[in-house]
Amino acid sequence: MTITIELEPLSEALGMAVRGIDLREQVDDRTQDELRDLFAKHCVLCFPDQKISAEDQRRFAAMFGRVDGAYRSKSSGDLKKSATRGVMLVSNIRKDGKPIGSLPDGEMMFHSDGAHRQYPYRATTLFGIKIPSIGGNTLFANLQAAYDALSPEMQDRIKDLETQTVYDYAAQDRSTIGEDPTLPRARHSLVKTHQVTGRKSLYLSRLMTEKILDMDDAESETLLAELFDHAEKSEFVYAHKWIPGDLVIWDNRSTNHARTDFSDEEQRLLRRYTVSDPDAPLGN
Repeated sequence: MTITIELEPLSEALGMAVRGIDLREQVDDRTQDELRDLFAKHCVLCFPDQKISAEDQRRFAAMFGRVDGAYRSKSSGDLKKSATRGVMLVSNIRKDGKPIGSLPDGEMMFHSDGAHRQYPYRATTLFGIKIPSIGGNTLFANLQAAYDALSPEMQDRIKDLETQTVYDYAAQDRSTIGEDPTLPRARHSLVKTHQVTGRKSLYLSRLMTEKILDMDDAESETLLAELFDHAEKSEFVYAHKWIPGDLVIWDNRSTNHARTDFSDEEQRLLRRYTVSDPDAPLGN
């Protein structure tokens, strides 16, 4: 049976809420095509009121690429450990005194999942299980709109620039990124073109972009600071206030995201699957 879905914009900046679909059930081909088109166009999709298992979430994520399905108990700045992809609990909850998941402070700075890899994650899915009463929101920044709003002179200035991106689990912001040469790093174009829509976007983040390559350090820092501030302007940002049962998928090719703070006296638990490009080599 063909599914009839209902759509509602999440914000003026980006995003679409999708209702009328139960993701515990197999989705027909036509609806899958519609969801992929919506995803590419709107960058963030939210499916409220879901009651899905981990396997349901994995099946949903597989509509959008190759699901990274190995279990990850915790993120790490260690190169070998961080090569493991897959399902991860995003949580501050402890069991027997040990964290059951991962909740690094750096998440409160805008970043893009997998930007430290040669082949970053295409998408990330996150399912809300336990949500604090205040805070713990996810902010999404539309990097396509941010690029479009740049002056033609700035667009021309940055069109051929490349950056070095790093992942340091312990970093809280760019000033605390370590100099350890074994930290995962990758080289990326500062301006990227979306594989599906052909739209250009900025590809940089305050947490993970270390420097602009082949540029004087001072000039690099000045330009990056200007672009960070621009990309994080309120008109490009949507704040998602989680409700248990929300399943959200976002496009790491066209958005940055960040977490807002919340009380450590409350619990936050979400389940995360990442999605890679099917043509990307495993482990890259």
